[in-house]
Parts: sequence; C-alpha cells; structure tokens
Amino acid sequence: MKTLRKAPLALGIAVSLLPFCAFAQSQPQDVAAQIRALNARLEAQEHTIGELKSQVETLQLEQIRGRGISSAYAVQSAPQPMPADGSGATRPPQAQSAPAGQTIGEEQQRAAQDERAKDRALTVREHAPLFERKFSLDIGGSYSYYDRRQLALSGFLALDAIFLGSINLDQVKANTFTIDATGRFGLTPRLSLEANVPYVIRSTRFISGGAGGASSKLSEETVTSKGIGDASVAAYYQFVKESQRWPDIVGSVRVRIPTGDSPFGIKLVQPDSNNNNLNIPDALPTGTGMYSVTAGVSALRTYDPVILFANLAYTYNIGRKFDDISPVLGQTVPATVYMGNPIQLSAGMALALNDRAALSFSVAMAQSGATHIKDANGNKSRVVGSSSNAATFNVGGTYVLPSGWTINGQAVVGLSPDAPNYVLGVRATRAF
Repeated sequence: MKTLRKAPLALGIAVSLLPFCAFAQSQPQDVAAQIRALNARLEAQEHTIGELKSQVETLQLEQIRGRGISSAYAVQSAPQPMPADGSGATRPPQAQSAPAGQTIGEEQQRAAQDERAKDRALTVREHAPLFERKFSLDIGGSYSYYDRRQLALSGFLALDAIFLGSINLDQVKANTFTIDATGRFGLTPRLSLEANVPYVIRSTRFISGGAGGASSKLSEETVTSKGIGDASVAAYYQFVKESQRWPDIVGSVRVRIPTGDSPFGIKLVQPDSNNNNLNIPDALPTGTGMYSVTAGVSALRTYDPVILFANLAYTYNIGRKFDDISPVLGQTVPATVYMGNPIQLSAGMALALNDRAALSFSVAMAQSGATHIKDANGNKSRVVGSSSNAATFNVGGTYVLPSGWTINGQAVVGLSPDAPNYVLGVRATRAF
C-alpha cells in the first residue's frame, strides 16, 4: 500500500523534471548556434572594414595622380557583395554595416569636394570671374616704371670713321600710379557683369644733352599729371563648365570709354632756353582718347592642385575725329585717328599651396598694329614707329584673410622694349 501511495508522487516529480532535462540537452546546441552567428557577424564587419580601407587607398591614389576624385567615388558608391551568415543564406543589406561605411564615404567625399572647391576658387579668382558670387568689390593699385634711352646724332662721318657733329643722349623715365575700383555682379550662374573706374597719376622726367651748346651738359625737366583714366564695363559668360572632358570656357566683352585725358593735341614746349634739344609735353595723358571693344575667351583646366589657364583677346579701337592732333605749339590740325588693334595672348599656371594661399605664373604678349591718320582732305597715312609688341612675365601671389578679404600681389617684368621695365601691384577683393 505504501508503495502504491508513493507511485503517483514519483510520477508527478518525474513529469515536472522533464522540461529541465530537455533544456539541459538542448543548451549545447543553442550555444553553438550563437557562436556561429557571432563569427558570421565578425566576418561581415571585417569584410566591410577591408572594403572601406580599399576605397580610402583608391581615393588617395586618385588624388595623387591628379585625375580627380569622381572615379574613386564611383567605386565607393558601387554595390558590394553581401557576406553570408552562418546558415549559408545571403544577408539583406539592412542586416550589415554597409550603410555606416557609405556614410563615412559620403563625409569624406563632401570634405574632399569642399577642399578642392576652395583651392580651385582661390586659384581661379584672379583669372576668371566667380559666377556664384552675387557681388564682389575689388580695390587695387599698381606702380609701373618705364625707362628708355635714345641716342641722337646730328652730324656726318668723315673718312667713314670719324663722326663730326653733336651727340645727344635723350632719356625718359616714366612713373605711373594707378588706383582703381572694380565692382562685379553675378546675374545668373553663367553671366556676370563688371564695371571699372581708374584714377591715374603720371610723372615723367625728360633728360637731354646739349645744354649751352655742350653735349656733356644735361637738362632735366619733370612733367606730372593726374586724373580719371578710361572707365570700362564688361560682361562674362561661361559657355562650358569644367568636366572630365572639357575645361572651363568663359567668353567676355569689354567696352572702354575715353573718360581720361586724350594724348592727341598735347603741345610740346621748350622749358630750357639754353637747350633746344629738350622738348617736353605740357601735360601727360591719363587715357587713350579712343572708344574700344575687346572680345576675349579664357580656358581653365584643373589638375589638382594646379590650374592651367590661357586667354586670347582682340581689341578693336573705333576711329575718332579730333579737332587738333598737332604737337606743335600754335598749330591746329584736325584729323581722324585710327589706332592699331592689339591682339593679346597669355598663358600660365596657378598653384594652390593650401585653402588660403596660391601662386601663379604666366607670360603675356600684346601685338598691336600701326596707327593711321586721315587728314581733313581724306588722305590716310601710317604713323611711322607706332606698331608695338609688349611681352611680360608675371608672378602673382594670393592669400585669403580670415576677415574674408583676398589679397593679391603681382610683379610684372617687361620682356620687350615696348613693355614697362616692371610693374608692381596689389589688390584686395571681398565677395558679398
């Protein structure tokens, strides 16, 4: 009886222990599955880290080669194969860490694009208008020096070897200071307008030998003039924006207005009564006296961190009639003047040192034709020696101040007799 009474109790205890026994038997299998899942996640993370490392190395290599960053970004944004989990099934994109890697890549892309844009804007700023800026103010000044000597012989050769007569050395030293203000306004992302007004100060020393009839004695006089120069207005249009295949191509048209003092009709005077070799103008011009239209095209190509640029322009001087063009005191000669039309060509490179500083180097040339004059009777004649060829070598530096102003300095060295000896300039630009 006691045994029969204990049987239901034992049976109930055994039934209650069945779930714990089953859990004890299944626990090793669950632990193994969890370990396999963790290993699969670890492999997926290592795979993602390897992909990101490869993309960063590719990005750095592309930047070093100077081919841009678009190809690296294309590799980075391309879909990658999904790793498999422990069960052998392909994991969906949401189940891996690829979105985090893409976010890091997008941040790197934006940072690289911003830095590249700053460097490019810094180097382009002095060579083409920035169309995305609504308004910018440019204030600058320059100093140019021009020194020429001319040997004047008055006499004849005796026995083809001995010169009999007077030898005079005429020397001209010209100093020109120019201060100008330029305003630029971007109407559209491709169209920009510009207006420029200069103020010119000129001082020229004239030195000539022959004072008192002696070639060893010199006479010297200085003439100074100042006033508004020739104002101009211009329009720039960006035909092509830089891409993998094409450079930036910008066209421009500039109209110059003769608001300065004209060089025609200025009279020559003899300041030293003891030296009739010295004849100087009674005033100096501050402008050309001509209306002109200049059409040009510029091309810029980026090879980080270098920008190559080239400019070609042609200026057409509109013929203008003057009441008097004679330099002789007391004489009046009306005529129509047709100045030579220059062709201007320049090319160079700009190097971005960082996002605040840049250097530029260029060579420029301006070839101008001869000036022609048509008198009151309609006879047209060429002015001897009026054609010119001015070539210069230019070195510039740009620095962006924390206040937002950009300072640009430039040094120009003349390479031909028709060019100034040198020009020094500094400009300050602020975009609003």
